[in-house]
Amino acid sequence: MITAMPGYADARYAVDLNELCALAVEGLRPMFVASEQLFCYRRELIDDWLFCDGVSARYTIMTLLGLAAWERSGASSPIDTGRVMSRLLDNVGWLPGVGDLGLLLWLCAETSPKGVDQLLGEIDFEIALARFPDAREGSTTEVAWFLTGLSKTMLAMGQTPVKMRNAAIQAYELLRRNQGPAGIFGHIRTARTLAATLRSHIGCFADQVYPIVALTAYAELSGQTEALHRAKACVDAICRAQGPQGQWWWHYDSSTGAVISRYPVYSVHQDGMAPMALLALSKAGGGDYREAIYKGLDWIYGANELGVNLCDSVRQVIWRSIQPSGKYSTYLAAALGMMGLERATRIRQLRILRECRPYHFGWLLYAFSGHEYRGRDACA
Repeated sequence: MITAMPGYADARYAVDLNELCALAVEGLRPMFVASEQLFCYRRELIDDWLFCDGVSARYTIMTLLGLAAWERSGASSPIDTGRVMSRLLDNVGWLPGVGDLGLLLWLCAETSPKGVDQLLGEIDFEIALARFPDAREGSTTEVAWFLTGLSKTMLAMGQTPVKMRNAAIQAYELLRRNQGPAGIFGHIRTARTLAATLRSHIGCFADQVYPIVALTAYAELSGQTEALHRAKACVDAICRAQGPQGQWWWHYDSSTGAVISRYPVYSVHQDGMAPMALLALSKAGGGDYREAIYKGLDWIYGANELGVNLCDSVRQVIWRSIQPSGKYSTYLAAALGMMGLERATRIRQLRILRECRPYHFGWLLYAFSGHEYRGRDACA
């Protein structure tokens, strides 16, 4: 449980989606490392200066998905996305797992038919789930990325090549087995260590969001109502668990559906990943989740535990999270949650993590590009 600051639970802040998207686009400029033609891993505030740290191909793919949606809305990208795509496709030997393959396939499906042809020529999709370790473990997030990539590609192609169709069926079965009776997904199917076994049924928020997107795409491709029902079951479960101030909590028990650890609360979940998933299901006819989306957005704008607007328009960032002050506090809360216990979190124990990652802006743009702000009907 959380001891909340009085007065903020019922606050309502004006959420301007156009302004939010514009902040994301401008914030991506300094995150791009031109010499590498990749986006950085993170932008971190140190001694009142923002520094870029490392590069990430995975984050770059996610960011390009958002920028592509931004461009489809009629706006222009601050980055030459075609050149970055060429960089990613130049040598696909960098792909570490089926998850990143799925993300790249997803991006190609939405932006580059030639890229799809290249991947079809270089990758045997039918054996991908046996080839990569993340797939062999049945890692929920990574398998969901793969299923999304396959589904989006076949929808874009207007055909279902046998090897891709078989791979999609296998990926769907893996995801199906990872979903618990309450609709929540566990983290992995198989584990090699005792620690991994203990947490295999514990799914983080990402383990919920990406399967929702994957299942809605697969339902559109296959016409399977079961896939859509499974996506809806997960959405309904996380919406029931949503915090009083719109928080999308961090860890869930797939066997019971219970929240087992609440913090950190990540900004990307509030204004990017959750809206992306809920809007995907709504578009597929799965229900109306606008109120849950806007509660999450209000949290970003200041209706949160600390009463702080996490959007810093001057620095062109949205701060990453609100989390416990000590690094061991989060681990302790998670451990207690796994034992069915709960540790109260007080306001004075929370702090803002002052960093920002490019994929945050990517998913924000992917969710909201093209929407105009019209009060709480904006996502209609």
